[in-house]
Amino acid sequence: MALDQSFVGRTYPATAPYEVGREKIREFAEAVGDDSAVYTDPAAARALGYPDVIAPPTFVFAVTFKAAGEVIQDPQLGLDYSRVVHGDQRFAYTRPVRAGDRLTVTSTIETIKSMAGNDLLTIRGEVHDEHGEHVVTAHTMLVARAAEEA
Repeated sequence: MALDQSFVGRTYPATAPYEVGREKIREFAEAVGDDSAVYTDPAAARALGYPDVIAPPTFVFAVTFKAAGEVIQDPQLGLDYSRVVHGDQRFAYTRPVRAGDRLTVTSTIETIKSMAGNDLLTIRGEVHDEHGEHVVTAHTMLVARAAEEA
């Protein structure tokens, strides 16, 4: 069953703040194989003009995808998560995520499309710091695969 187009534009409440820690950034950089000192060494980050270590660009996915969970779990939307695969991801940064940030995410359903029986759902996550300043916008596209014929 196709997702309800009337959900396009629906915005969900902002998440509780997520505090970005140096250790989480280091662990993430290590996991993705990026050994840039700007992710692990505060002095190297300061030398480049940052107040503390910064996170690799894809680090924020963990924060925005968790926020998108509210959309995914909305029973009125009717998304069958057992049929969902991650289709696409894009980030538009105002500034890098850095250690010490307290980030909140507001998720909005940007598009719902049906193609070949599959539903494509794009969620925009607006990420702001503790001062209300924009940090990054994430666009997450999920594909709910069509049910298999019996």
